[in-house]
Amino acid sequence: MRRAVVCVLSFSLAAVTAAPLAAGTLRGQIEMLEKKGKKAKDLSEVVVWVEGPEVTPKPATETITMVMKSFDPRLVVVPVGGSVAFPNMDPILHNAFSVSGKNRFDLQLYRKPQSKAQTFEHPGIVRVYCNIHPQMSAFVVVRDNPFWAQASRDGRFSIADVPAGRWVVKAWHSRAKEISEQVTVADEGVVDLALTLDASRHRRVRHKNKYGKKYKKGRY
Repeated sequence: MRRAVVCVLSFSLAAVTAAPLAAGTLRGQIEMLEKKGKKAKDLSEVVVWVEGPEVTPKPATETITMVMKSFDPRLVVVPVGGSVAFPNMDPILHNAFSVSGKNRFDLQLYRKPQSKAQTFEHPGIVRVYCNIHPQMSAFVVVRDNPFWAQASRDGRFSIADVPAGRWVVKAWHSRAKEISEQVTVADEGVVDLALTLDASRHRRVRHKNKYGKKYKKGRY
């Protein structure tokens, strides 16, 4: 009898573990206001994510190429523990670096065809620059769950399989203040959102080099 009881209990626990989690979909439309109230025409560098669900994202690797004295693309999103490769395709030296909190890094100097990579262990926004060329800038958004989306050019986005519950949705663009909104996701339901970012007060601020000093004047 004891063996039979144990078998029944084990089967019940396995059934509970294998049961799929209740989940829904977030989708929506983003607009961003520029100076004088004009609407941005390209929203492909807007990132939307869901904060709260404790679901470990799968490892992933992205690439930001240093070419023609610029970073291409200017924005990538990776999970915590993910990495970004920085190949240099220019016949000159580059030095990708960041001083963004716990995600700070310094890849030092190297030229074509070398490539170096950085692994990111903490969620957040990582601002990446070149220590040689001040005009070069890029962004790495690091997320601690898989529920995020990069908007299309016209501002549409969709995030599938979001666990049912009450969460905080955030939207970010490098020229706008981050916004957040609480949403309730129902099992197999769809939540439609309309989000507006405000970039009307953005002004460009010159960043410092990796030593915290101004870039030397000269041709870059």
